[in-house]
Amino acid sequence: MSAIDTSAIDTSAVATSASTPASSPAMTKEALEELIREGVPLVGSFGVVVESLGAGTIRLRLPYKDDFVRPGGTVTGPAMFGLADVALYGAVLSLIGRVELAVTTSMTINFLRRPPPVAIVAEARVLKLGKRLAYGEILLFSEGDPEPVAHVTGTYSIPPHNPVTVAVSHYRTNEAS
Repeated sequence: MSAIDTSAIDTSAVATSASTPASSPAMTKEALEELIREGVPLVGSFGVVVESLGAGTIRLRLPYKDDFVRPGGTVTGPAMFGLADVALYGAVLSLIGRVELAVTTSMTINFLRRPPPVAIVAEARVLKLGKRLAYGEILLFSEGDPEPVAHVTGTYSIPPHNPVTVAVSHYRTNEAS
């Protein structure tokens, strides 16, 4: 599987600072996994694992479970959609930090081909990060297969929140001078 190219991420709406490197995520893999398990309990119960996390990118693995198979011997769409949604959530939080009330405002999934009953891998990236909205895409793969089984795009709403103090993207709310 090829990783998603992050060179197209548009962070022009994000303030910059020379003191923080742009390649470090605003959350750790462990903190994000905990948030997925506890803050998004339905998808957290799926056993999602954060394989890698970067600034604006994430790779998640949904382990295979018999519960995820539907008639016809394929992985069910709701399991794949849930994985894609939490992948974009993680990619957004990797830029803005732990803002738990960031929510999906829209998401579209295109199923490209039937996935066999194996683990599903999600590779997500944020394409545009603004002050109140983030837009990104997710590719879903059957484990061990380089061809995607689904392509997903989505928008997250970012609520007003306290400024992030160690954000990778240098994302800040307007601070009083």
